[in-house]
Amino acid sequence: MIGAHVVANLTVDEASDGQRIDNFLAKTLKGVPKSHIYRILRSGEVRVNKGRIDASYKLVLGDVVRVPPIRVAASEKEVMNAPATAVLQKTIIFEDDALLVIDKPAGFAVHGGSGVSRGVIEQLRLERPKAKFLELVHRLDRETSGVLLLAKKRAALVALHEAIRNNQTDKRYLMLVAGEWTEKKKRVILDLQKYVLPNGERRVNVVTDKSKDKYDEAQVSETIFYLKQRFAGFSLLEAQLVTGRTHQLRVQLAHLGFPIVGDDKYGDFALNKSLVKKGLKRMFLHSAETNLRHPVSGEKLRLVAPLPVELQKFIEKLERDSEGNG
Repeated sequence: MIGAHVVANLTVDEASDGQRIDNFLAKTLKGVPKSHIYRILRSGEVRVNKGRIDASYKLVLGDVVRVPPIRVAASEKEVMNAPATAVLQKTIIFEDDALLVIDKPAGFAVHGGSGVSRGVIEQLRLERPKAKFLELVHRLDRETSGVLLLAKKRAALVALHEAIRNNQTDKRYLMLVAGEWTEKKKRVILDLQKYVLPNGERRVNVVTDKSKDKYDEAQVSETIFYLKQRFAGFSLLEAQLVTGRTHQLRVQLAHLGFPIVGDDKYGDFALNKSLVKKGLKRMFLHSAETNLRHPVSGEKLRLVAPLPVELQKFIEKLERDSEGNG
């Protein structure tokens, strides 16, 4: 371990008003592992207005936060001090003083953790060191590409969360599934519950046991699926989210017998392996379009991320194969 900085007493400004203390520390102590942040919170080394608090405490304008000296390993310090290459600048779809929207690349986690040192949010904060406030509005799975919303003001974050809760946003995804889907429009409503594998990996399944103990943990998930195109053995679908549960589309479609191709958690693993040889090296799930009202101005926004080149090429290959078999 190497040197430490001194105790800091930070006064909460408007940008951090209402923010949880653990998220405030993660932003303030860039590069410090979350596990270390929770350790110093549990130990009482972090104080707010000279009193102990837990990780769920929400900061109030004018609060004084005592941040203790933080020791970090050399490798962690190198990450903290590494120059920020503007890798996400070219992915921006829309930006103003309240909102930042990017076309997230597949394979890029939205935040660090679980073996990922730097996600989208950490990368953008490194690229924009002068930004007073930058927070994820929602999440996308690591292998999912497409429209990702970030707020540049707390008021915008709160307004967008409110809009999502009240179903005032229209999110559309494109996915290729195994199997030949027949219905032009299908509404799917299933109860989902989370569980954890022995190795700590988080998974979701459909609740089939309606016994009270298990059912109490379930969350209703709802999606409207539209058939866009059908090929020999595959279907291209558009999904309109009504709810936004963890892994919702992936779990619903796998349960229906139409797994998303390339899905390494809920998919057809043998099929996925064969498709890698045919050029599909990722999950075919893309957040294609989000329609909403601007969180400050109220203006209608249509935010579109075109289908990535590798997915478009695979569709063209299926089209050629289908024509050849026709």
